[in-house]
Amino acid sequence: MNPRVVAGGTMTRKPVAKRLVFHIGGYDPITLHVSAQRRFVREIARFQRTWSVKATVDGSHDTADQIQWNVTTIGPDWLVETDYRLVRWHDVIEVFGGRSIVSRISVGILVFLDFVLAGALWRYLQTNWRYALFFLYPFVTFGLLIAAAVLIGVVAFKITGSIPIAAGGGLFGLAAVLAGPWRWLHLGDLFDDWIFSCEYIRFGNSEIEQRLDRLAAELVLAASNSAADEILVVGHSLGAVLAIDLLDRALKLDPALGQKKIPVTFLSVGSSILKIGLHPKALRFRRAVERVANSHAIFWGDYQALTDVLNFYKCRPMAEMGLSTENEATVRVVKISRMLNDDMYQRIRFNFFRVHCQFVSGNDRRTSYDYFMLTCGPISAKSQTLAPDGAVSMIADDGGLIAGAPVSESELLGSSGAAA
Repeated sequence: MNPRVVAGGTMTRKPVAKRLVFHIGGYDPITLHVSAQRRFVREIARFQRTWSVKATVDGSHDTADQIQWNVTTIGPDWLVETDYRLVRWHDVIEVFGGRSIVSRISVGILVFLDFVLAGALWRYLQTNWRYALFFLYPFVTFGLLIAAAVLIGVVAFKITGSIPIAAGGGLFGLAAVLAGPWRWLHLGDLFDDWIFSCEYIRFGNSEIEQRLDRLAAELVLAASNSAADEILVVGHSLGAVLAIDLLDRALKLDPALGQKKIPVTFLSVGSSILKIGLHPKALRFRRAVERVANSHAIFWGDYQALTDVLNFYKCRPMAEMGLSTENEATVRVVKISRMLNDDMYQRIRFNFFRVHCQFVSGNDRRTSYDYFMLTCGPISAKSQTLAPDGAVSMIADDGGLIAGAPVSESELLGSSGAAA
């Protein structure tokens, strides 16, 4: 039996009092430090209402590699201090977005051909057809818009019989496409996303790699010297790929990572791991995934959702990549509709990017997946992932730890982070 796939889980350790979180977000060109913390504060307010707890966010500190702030969450009989670190890579994203439109379009078309001819698109179709549609969307949409611009030129020629007027009409249509739908439909960002992914697969990215090297050294040091009860690495969307890379680099520095003092948990949420891993040329990345999975001291939980077309649903990452499943991730399928009030869900259900971001947003309802309970709650992320209903059966209506949860009274009272 796979030791990581179990029917349920229990809290066998004392409540978490201190937690260190490294969060790596997806390909989001608007994640600047100010907006990132503002969004975090807004969403954790929903978490407080849903779980009847209190939370404060303070101490923002920026470095070249990360944005750091402190989170204190309090329940009737517990207190958790979270050192939250958002790994920066919007500067890398801005470089791709700063290229000329001509460059982005031409390279984007070559990238489209790369994924198709290499066989990645076929693998997407075999694994999760919804993700294949997400891959096709920006390129097909752009192709249709260009066809519409050409049609304008053809119609102008049929009406006037003038080649210059027809050419002018076509150029006007092209300019309209680039001034309007190219921006409104975020086609530029989607092109850049796939361009970055292709370059990452084939050549790597020196800026990202240097940053991950520095963060890996920081992670290894924290695992030995930090006062945290748990180190949690969260990768959302394409950030899950970089999180794998980070953990792999940390394991190269310390193969015993997570075994000595502080447990290390890795959560991939709304993950794009297979976006990269299914490309035939992603050999380096698949080796990194295998090394992380084979590290028994690092628990890996993978959260997936059907309504999020930007992730792979009901997929076993290791198996889909043709890797050994002996140490497969613990896969949890969750329903985003259960996280939100009905009116809220109806408003966002067709906004695919917003649905995708629910993995890192606050919930209106208590359910098995809650980003802020995982990153700032008193129950370890591993225990929440293994429990069939997450933290729901462990947290009372008033926000306190349920007495029936398997945590001894002596452990609870002895916890430095527990509030009377």
